Amino acid sequence: MDQAERPPLPEAAERETASGHPQEKEHEPALGRFSRRAFLAQLGAAGVAATAGTLHAAAQDGIPEQSDDASAEPGAIPVALLVNGREYRLRLEPRVTLLDALRERLHLYGTKKGCDHGQCGACTVHVNGRRVNSCLSFAVMHQGDRITTIEGLAHHGELSVMQQAFVVNDGFQCGYCTPGQIMSATALLDEPIGPEDDDVRAAMSGNICRCGAYDNIVAAVQEARKTSKSAG
Repeated sequence: MDQAERPPLPEAAERETASGHPQEKEHEPALGRFSRRAFLAQLGAAGVAATAGTLHAAAQDGIPEQSDDASAEPGAIPVALLVNGREYRLRLEPRVTLLDALRERLHLYGTKKGCDHGQCGACTVHVNGRRVNSCLSFAVMHQGDRITTIEGLAHHGELSVMQQAFVVNDGFQCGYCTPGQIMSATALLDEPIGPEDDDVRAAMSGNICRCGAYDNIVAAVQEARKTSKSAG
């Protein structure tokens, strides 16, 4: 066939780069796969929708109502948890940790998921006044217990003594470990430890701060101890 009879080349093949390879259209993904731009656009839209739904639910009652339908979670059993002075009746699979129940079912996101192995202390909460790593404890084990999270420390909009001390002494940087640090430090106020900074460091050794704000954390704890002692 001579040159006049050749069929026209596809548009993508007509545009060639300097190296001689075909150049894809900017806004048309290759056949059979998404473009990066399309993927990011869909991901962003999904994130906005999820966030809007969570905020709307929180605005209704602070905590979305929990469903009693056990069919969505095979093997779920009734569980009653007393958290921050409020009782919640849930249906949970027996292996759900206290951490996941607080975050995923009660939407109390102040309790952080860090290592999920009990090594960093980010998930520290109080159970009957004592500090525990909620990632190492099953929710079903705590029916009838008094559970307190970081959301339960402030009263009538006023920060607790320890929370105020952390703010004044700049006891945080990124803030991710801060709830666990404050929960552990608050429980420490009722524990028999020595008066020195090294005593505080030893008592707080289960809480890791990856930003390295340890000196300020110790200063905050010591100030809160003095304030609580003088108030008592």
